[in-house]
Amino acid sequence: MRAIILLVMATMIAGTLLAGTIVAGAIESSDFDDPTVCKGCHGEIYNQWDGSMHAIAYTDPVYLADAEMASRETNGLTDTYCARCHTPIGVLSGEVPPIGLENLSEISKKGIQCDFCHSVNESTGIGNGAFMVSTDGIKRGPYDDSKSPYHGSMFSDLHTKSEFCGMCHDVNHPVTGIPIEATYTEWKEGPYNSTTQCQDCHMTPGITHFEANPGKASGIGPYRDNVYTHYFVGGNAAVTGVMGSEVHQSMAEERLKSAATLALESEMKDNEAEITVKVTNVGAGHKLPTGLAEARQVWIEILVKDASGKEIYHSGGLDSEGEVDPDAVLYHEVLGDASGNPTMKVWEAESILFDNRILPKETRVEKYNFAIPGGLKGPITVDAKLNYRSASQKFLDELFGEGAVVAPVIEMAGAEGTIEVPGEGVPGFEVLFVLISLLVVAYLVRRREK
Repeated sequence: MRAIILLVMATMIAGTLLAGTIVAGAIESSDFDDPTVCKGCHGEIYNQWDGSMHAIAYTDPVYLADAEMASRETNGLTDTYCARCHTPIGVLSGEVPPIGLENLSEISKKGIQCDFCHSVNESTGIGNGAFMVSTDGIKRGPYDDSKSPYHGSMFSDLHTKSEFCGMCHDVNHPVTGIPIEATYTEWKEGPYNSTTQCQDCHMTPGITHFEANPGKASGIGPYRDNVYTHYFVGGNAAVTGVMGSEVHQSMAEERLKSAATLALESEMKDNEAEITVKVTNVGAGHKLPTGLAEARQVWIEILVKDASGKEIYHSGGLDSEGEVDPDAVLYHEVLGDASGNPTMKVWEAESILFDNRILPKETRVEKYNFAIPGGLKGPITVDAKLNYRSASQKFLDELFGEGAVVAPVIEMAGAEGTIEVPGEGVPGFEVLFVLISLLVVAYLVRRREK
């Protein structure tokens, strides 16, 4: 049965890669300019791109480890399927397969780079690397008046639309067809599809909205009302940090902290505390989280303490193995294998077992109830956080070994509140009972003395 599945996968992957595109090996990586060549005229744009997730798309250690595991377990069938969007020049030039850096030219190692994107001349659809490229030396882009002494220039409407991003930012399993990544589709089916393109958020200074960036696209070009930035910032602060780009790391953290809001309400009923948390996706035009959704995690952490600082309730903490409390409210996706068991190996995925991620503009309301211990000194403080990390510890342990790599936890949003303990500052029942007893004894003693 496994052999049949692998054969079907091989056939479908081959069909996907050959449909409407250049046959692998028909061009050479030397047909593309190294990004440092582009830097000569587009220095600012080059510096924005350098260190981005596009620049390190293939050298990303998490991607490489996952791709190498997939290659081993599928006898290499996933090599070009995954690499097509992570090193498109490497695949088009036939340098991949095999997976790894050994056979790659320096240009192919530079992931999603300038000359590749600006050589894309057509899209054959959405997802799975549905791009076509031309090596005619004409660079396509968003301007209709560009002139260069080095290359030809042409306006491309495709480069201004989300469909350009959708060629790679949707990934469907080649056999089962289930969505492995669906960032474009999430946007397309959401409330921003008629007003906001991917480029409006991810290629302008505005963190979660369009903001004009006046300036020049090149040192010899005209002044423009808006020049698209090329930081390509998403939520991956972990890998950009590991790869040494503090700029992209801090920008990713800032974006995460602008994507959602958290509101907190708390009260006490009888001897029970009730906490209501409202989480709203205010800044992402897609689900929260998105991308490699089987690895990404967003969750609520609640920490409650009494007036002395003693913890009386905690939900959403990490255990000794780095896993999120199983009772926490966790927003994520779970893929299922052929037996219906959860799997983080996307090549094994045959179903989606669970998906409770937050839609654009959606508000989720979560409630927490717990008993207040007797004799507790108030007021009670409540600290609520919305946390994010790029990958679960289990996912990283499987790739790199137990504890070898730890993804940082980033606080996306937070709120604090207090719960007043009824009767605070007034003697409680036990105190009143003792006082009354003492008064009765004193009264009886005085009567006896008389």
